[in-house]
Amino acid sequence: MLVPSQPEPSLPETVPAAVYRGRRLWLALALVAVAGAAAGGYWWLHAAPGLPAGIASGNGRVEADEIDIAAKFSGRIAALLVDEGDVVRAGQVVARMDTQDLEMSLRKAEAQVLGANRMLDEARAGVEQQKAQAKLAEQQLTRSIVLVDKGYATAEILDQRQQQMSAANAALAAANARVGQAEQTLAAASHDVDLYRINIADNSLVTPRDGRVQYRLANVGEVIGAGGKVLTMIDTGYVYMDIFLPTAEAGRTTVGSVARIVLDAAPQSPIPAKVVFVSGEAQFTPKTVETKAERDKLMFRVRVRIDPDYL
Repeated sequence: MLVPSQPEPSLPETVPAAVYRGRRLWLALALVAVAGAAAGGYWWLHAAPGLPAGIASGNGRVEADEIDIAAKFSGRIAALLVDEGDVVRAGQVVARMDTQDLEMSLRKAEAQVLGANRMLDEARAGVEQQKAQAKLAEQQLTRSIVLVDKGYATAEILDQRQQQMSAANAALAAANARVGQAEQTLAAASHDVDLYRINIADNSLVTPRDGRVQYRLANVGEVIGAGGKVLTMIDTGYVYMDIFLPTAEAGRTTVGSVARIVLDAAPQSPIPAKVVFVSGEAQFTPKTVETKAERDKLMFRVRVRIDPDYL
């Protein structure tokens, strides 16, 4: 943690740089200088010739994570809306795949939804009609029972009314079944519509976060497979640099310590940064660790992140 009452040490005008290679995207060779506080004063994180007291340095490369923007489905690229070097924002559409086949399938599914709705309306109307028939049959049966009891109707008439009642109930049950089938058909057609709409939306490739387009990997008109890469962008919201410090210095380094990154190409313009990670495990360890000198050879990774407001 820095002591606010003490001014930050100034960096020298020029600093050496070392070349590193790796899978991460490197933006520029740089030297990082870290100022920390311990026991009431600034302390060395790592000795570097030519630096004032209280400043430690380490060479490395400024890095940012690469993000591949790929197609979810196989198909033809219909449009590329950005080019290499363009700044992009999270959620921005940067490319579109050809969706003509999906749109045709969507229109067909929408037509099926309309048809299923008509079938459902007809089935529900049939239920209402059969309910009326069943009610009429029930009334006739009730009347026939009274007439038979009074001797005004024969048992044969009563049997007919009972058969009519049974037939009406069966017809009502069938009508209700047709409603259920129509509802299932409508649900399936609606599901297809939703699925096609989602797939069409997924064919618009969007950026997951703010950044800058690094590479254009495909061209309009090319056919790519599912998962095929179209663009590569870099996450400019999290730009960092890793350095390695000996045991004693790493042990006194705390997250939040102020740092400055000096690019090899622009030594007069230090970039504000801070320590965001200090490894608890040594990265380079001797075969045996028995003496203080051997312990001093242990190196720990320290990550310094550039202030997002600077980017």
